[in-house]
Amino acid sequence: MIRFENVSVTYDRSGGARTGAGARPTVRGVDLTVPEGELVLLVGPSGVGKSTLLGTVSGLVPHFTGGTLRGRVTVDGRDTRTHKPRELADVVGTVGQDPLAHFVTDTVEDELAYGMESLGLAPAVMRRRVEETLDLLGMAELRDRPIATLSGGQQQRVAIGSVLTTHPKVLVLDEPTSALDPGAAEEVLAVLQRLVHDLGTTVLLAEHRLERVVQYADQVILLPAPGEAPVMGDPAGIMALSPVHPPVVALGRLAGWDPLPLSVRDARRRASGLRERLPEPPVPPVPPARPAGDPLLSVDRLAVRRGRVDALRGIGLTVAAGETVALMGRNGAGKSTLLSAVVGMVRPTSGTVSAGGLTPHRAHPRELIRQVGLVPQEPRDLLFADTVAAECAAADADAGAEPGSCRALVGELLPGVRDETHPRDLSEGQRLALALAIVLTARPPLLLLDEPTRGLDYAAKARLVGVLRGLAADGHAIVLATHDVELAAELAHRVVILADGEVVADGPTPEVVMSSPAFAPQVAKILAPGRWLTVAQVGDAL
Repeated sequence: MIRFENVSVTYDRSGGARTGAGARPTVRGVDLTVPEGELVLLVGPSGVGKSTLLGTVSGLVPHFTGGTLRGRVTVDGRDTRTHKPRELADVVGTVGQDPLAHFVTDTVEDELAYGMESLGLAPAVMRRRVEETLDLLGMAELRDRPIATLSGGQQQRVAIGSVLTTHPKVLVLDEPTSALDPGAAEEVLAVLQRLVHDLGTTVLLAEHRLERVVQYADQVILLPAPGEAPVMGDPAGIMALSPVHPPVVALGRLAGWDPLPLSVRDARRRASGLRERLPEPPVPPVPPARPAGDPLLSVDRLAVRRGRVDALRGIGLTVAAGETVALMGRNGAGKSTLLSAVVGMVRPTSGTVSAGGLTPHRAHPRELIRQVGLVPQEPRDLLFADTVAAECAAADADAGAEPGSCRALVGELLPGVRDETHPRDLSEGQRLALALAIVLTARPPLLLLDEPTRGLDYAAKARLVGVLRGLAADGHAIVLATHDVELAAELAHRVVILADGEVVADGPTPEVVMSSPAFAPQVAKILAPGRWLTVAQVGDAL
């Protein structure tokens, strides 16, 4: 269905070098075939060219992005060099990393119908497919909602639904579950499996959260490093040599299992011997004793109403210095709204918020930013300069930090990125790391992060965990709104679960995640009833 023949893509300096590598190819030596009716997973570290390779399938590369494409890509017999994206629209459906860049209309139902209108389908067919897609993705109650009022995860589902309605032969998806809660991610992946198994749709997707996807893949394509030729094979074989792999594979490597398990179910069947070898689980890390002074964040009976929706109802939350708290819950539960209220972007309907002793929606921004830093879901909201170096220089000046402070953080979070690279030419994960460095330069006492691992590979996530642990040890309070259960298990002292704008659980991380199948990390599911949360804990014990 998809054939790559000795494909390479190169961006020159004037056109934007996505990897900041001048005229060196972003991808090269791609010579492989994606068969019809298979789910093929594209993996590799951040910035190796996964999005570029996906773009060659839809024709966005090079017709839209520029650059030089050498070799040949054919989709269902059509050469993407001679067919522009609009001439491939009936064959290829594409969802990029950023759903906001995908939308054309204002409401959910209109967006689902737009692609079919462009292809000239009959109104009766369009109506039926809209209803089917709303049901498939569990979005019936969102039908009339303005897209701008949806959470990031809900927008992701709308973006996926808008390409499903056209019934393409090939689906190209870039990080399709990155903004989804665990339940919604399972629903989307179940839909993709149904399309593959029942309708013969070919699915090519790139994903960093391999713990969600790898067990469903028929084949895996590994891009080992920028410009290196990819390797394609069965999932277990590729995971045995891949530098990026989910916790279940890391546990299998640690235990010496062969072949490596790809799912929790496979690992549990083989884990009895490992459970016997392990001692009692360690006592989970606890934050330092709460200081006698006021907490850095105090929320009391907070309510926020947005239009007809009660986004938050009676929220109570305190976070002390040195404490790391993970906010979790399904898409639309109110996590981002709560963070927005803490930084003064949303005015409370009732109740109070105190951040660093300030009332956020009344405080002067320059005063508030010294107390609270927010890294939003969309990192581009913080980026305005033409180069990484200029962004870092501005961050140092704004924070009153020593020159080079931000650049040192970028180097720690994002090794190998050049000063002259334009932020738009970074991958989504690299842009997020740059935004994190900009906010961390000011070292605010209270740090808020909204989906901080979206687009990050496992190595980048480990570097982020190291930086945040250091900040917490220095007395900073950290609040993460995240769907990444592995991050919460690795980093958080407490987990707070929101549902329909209310707090439904608040307690130490092991207690909360072990009692919730949806929010339990892979290691916890495999080694239950033992209270192990991470591969690192198991490795230390062995």
